[in-house]
Amino acid sequence: MRCRTMNTQQVSFRFYGELNDFLPARQRGQEIACPLDGTVAVKHPIESLGVPHPEVDLILAGERAVDFSYWLQEGDRVRVYPRGEGPPGVQRIALRPPLPAPVRFVLDTHLGQLAVYLRMLGFDAVYSNDATDAVLAGISSAERRVLLTRDRGLLKRKIVEYGYCVRQTEPRAQLVCVLRRYDLAAAAQPWRRCVHCNGLLHPVDKAAILDRLEPKTKRYYDEFQQCEACGQVYWQGSHFERMQAFVDGVLAEARISTTSP
Repeated sequence: MRCRTMNTQQVSFRFYGELNDFLPARQRGQEIACPLDGTVAVKHPIESLGVPHPEVDLILAGERAVDFSYWLQEGDRVRVYPRGEGPPGVQRIALRPPLPAPVRFVLDTHLGQLAVYLRMLGFDAVYSNDATDAVLAGISSAERRVLLTRDRGLLKRKIVEYGYCVRQTEPRAQLVCVLRRYDLAAAAQPWRRCVHCNGLLHPVDKAAILDRLEPKTKRYYDEFQQCEACGQVYWQGSHFERMQAFVDGVLAEARISTTSP
């Protein structure tokens, strides 16, 4: 199905809110007319226009909510909405199963620092700097993880149910956006995961790891945590105050409504 912007055609689409990020400037906020060629499920033209299906939360054909398998009919006016948007009073249809709680993530190879920040806040975030797209999509599907990526093509893979295309380029801004999108500020539990491997941290006796500590660390610090997976040792060193300020600032910003001026 090839689509173009026109006043009158057999099927038309309009995208709302942040879904317009995926469209060329000339199509944003506009009716996009497409000739209907045979029997086509609504998911195909949505993605052919550039919008990955995990970003879509509501589809209206006329005034009726439909799912991705809906077969387009001649004259349909289709409106497509992102998470958290849509006209009031519409009886919605779930486009995917509810997101499992707690929310868990898998991140593509371009989002390594975001993975570190999510782990710092206690969130389960799988990351490998050499994972292929097929592996990432498979992990997201098999483990029901939200796939975070900057690659819209990766999000269009059929097996991906939960995903988000990270628009921001700066890692701190990426973190705030993800926390807001999934309403995670209240769920943060900083300093409970290893930022290197994603394993959980547990208190460890100083005596058990004494041979791994530098002389000044032995002298000035007594409380330690160790990763149950990789064995990395953590303590609240001289850098901790700066890291705590970063965490406090991010969580405060994430709690601010995105609709505020």
